[in-house]
Order: sequence, then structure tokens, then C-alpha cells
Amino acid sequence: MIKNKQQVVAEFRRTEILDAARSVFARKGFVHGIMDAIAKEAGIAKGTVYLYFRSKPEIYKAVLDHDMKALKKSTLERIDAAATLRGKIEAFALARLENAETKKEFFRIMDSAAGEFSFTRSQYRDWLAEPVLRLAAAIEEASKREEIRLVPSEKVAWMAADMIRGTIQRRLLGQNSLTPAQESAFLSSFLWESIVRRTDLSQG
Repeated sequence: MIKNKQQVVAEFRRTEILDAARSVFARKGFVHGIMDAIAKEAGIAKGTVYLYFRSKPEIYKAVLDHDMKALKKSTLERIDAAATLRGKIEAFALARLENAETKKEFFRIMDSAAGEFSFTRSQYRDWLAEPVLRLAAAIEEASKREEIRLVPSEKVAWMAADMIRGTIQRRLLGQNSLTPAQESAFLSSFLWESIVRRTDLSQG
């Protein structure tokens, strides 16, 4: 569908506001990230912000929705691009770890403001579902080819997601000095060792 000029301008303006809001929330947190500051960051009048978003919570939800959809797209692409199951596991971990590192301050307020938005954690899991199921399908196929042990593929995929989330939380608390690449390599290696066929362990 071809967008007209008005639609293009509206989409551009909306993106500007979301980018500005993300920066303001990251610096000031949700409570102190007021609409005036968002408008100033975007370089527009406060009234213009209200043309696109009715309230600060609506902007926050829109930022989260935008970022999680972008993360889902990126994660799926990286999983699909990896040639091996081990590579897909590492790609899944690295996409999420790099995203969290890039938006570290916003992730912190996402956790701290979770009480303000009852949807946040369940919605986060919904956004994550498709990449997890894509990884589960790869695990299932590898199991059928006898490249790995017979394991409950979806359970293993969600276990990987939970491990990565725990790692992200520790990183946000400053409890880890590894790079996202080092972290994802460790996580994928750890998980791989738990599902690889025992006769293959000596081969690494």
C-alpha cells in the first residue's frame, strides 16, 4: 500500500515523539518524564504531542510496543540466518542481549515501572513468543535428525528465553562485565551441552 504525504509525515512525527520519549524516560524515569520534556526533546510544541498521544502512559506503551516489535523482527531474522542449531541459539541470545545493552536505561525503567502497567510482563512474553517458537521448531528438527537428544523442544526454547532474561536483569544491575557476544556464547554453549547427544560430547 502506497502512503500519501500526510501519512508519511504523521508516521515520521510519531517516530520522532517515540524516540524523544525513550530518551526522556531513560534519563528521568517514567514518573519524572513529563510531556513538556518529551515535546522539548522532540523539538515540537506540547500540543503537537497530544495530537498523536493522549497521555504519558500511552506514549510509554507505544515506545515499548515499537521496540519489542523491532526486537522480534531482528531476532527472527538472525535465527533464520544461522545455519546450525547451536548458531540459532546463540543468535537468539545475542539479539536480545545486544538490544538490552543498547536500551539499558529504558529496560531499567521497564522493570521499575512494571507496577504502573499490569500488561507489561505478559505482553513482553507475547512479543517473545514467535522467536521462541521459531527456536523450538529448530530444536525439534535437530532432534528428528538425531543431531541432539530427544527433548521437549518448546520447553527448552522457553528455558533459553528465561535464562537470557535473567542474564539481562543481572547486567542491568551491573553484576556482569562480559560483552553481549561473550555472554551469548556462554549461554549457547551451556544450553548446547545439555541437549547434545552424549556420544558427541567428546567432540565438543
